[in-house]
Amino acid sequence: MTRFGPVAVFLIAAAPPAVLSAQERVTITPRVHAASSRSPANTVNLRFDVRLVQVPVVVTDARDKPVLDLTRESFRLFEDERERAITSFAVADSPISVAIVFDSSRSMKNKMAEARAGVEQFLDASMPGDEFSLVRFSDKAQVVMGFTRRPEDIARGLSFVEPRGWTALFDAMMLGAQVVRKGANQRKVLVVFSDGGDNNSRYSEGELAALLRERDVKVYALSIVERSRALDRLADETGGRAFWVRNVGDLPAALETLSRQMRSEYLVGYSPGELVNDGKYHRIRVEVQPPPGMPRVHASWRRGYTAPGD
Repeated sequence: MTRFGPVAVFLIAAAPPAVLSAQERVTITPRVHAASSRSPANTVNLRFDVRLVQVPVVVTDARDKPVLDLTRESFRLFEDERERAITSFAVADSPISVAIVFDSSRSMKNKMAEARAGVEQFLDASMPGDEFSLVRFSDKAQVVMGFTRRPEDIARGLSFVEPRGWTALFDAMMLGAQVVRKGANQRKVLVVFSDGGDNNSRYSEGELAALLRERDVKVYALSIVERSRALDRLADETGGRAFWVRNVGDLPAALETLSRQMRSEYLVGYSPGELVNDGKYHRIRVEVQPPPGMPRVHASWRRGYTAPGD
């Protein structure tokens, strides 16, 4: 069974590395960019028959509020432009595993107080069973805290953050994707909170996108002041959402919208039909038709999956 679950990564700032023991600490060793090196996607071999694909879909109205009263009849689903019959339908309400990735680069110096307050606001909206981990990044990405069900631990770690260095955004998201796989909950989300583009990563956007697709990692992102087109693309590809906050004073409203949407998903399932383990990437398209009288809606979903090879 293939299940597409959310993976939460919050790109924000970081706490002191001493929180983890040497055994618990996780690091990324950048690859050497050589013509013979393999991409992250090629290192993951999933072995199973694709009998059910479950696609998380978030539907919002013109004010970005989730629409949660739709029925199965409102959805149409296409794989590689062939319509598939919907065989399962539900609203997801289970707890989530969230990796909070905090941007602690030098450019965050004048935004740190608002960023910390934003993380605390996000943590305050947690539900029973949710768990959180913390990754920080500047020149390099580093795990500050493994998974905990005590949001106050994450908030305490953030109090030690000092902005410095460049911005290794893609490396941090790579590390966040590794960390969140260890989460106990089925729903995993990567939420990105950063104030700029990448200027110090060894991994490329393409390598990151391939890994996110392979590992079913869902990206939510907050771009502060400067809009990140890369985060827009990564969020769209994985079925999440990217928010651009032009002023740090708008962070609370953006975070409220993000939290609401992250927890308001439909799970739309279908059978791929021919059970062929071709190892290829298959595109998914979702159409949502609201009931008569309801204005146009916006839908976000994971754009595809990679079938196992023989």
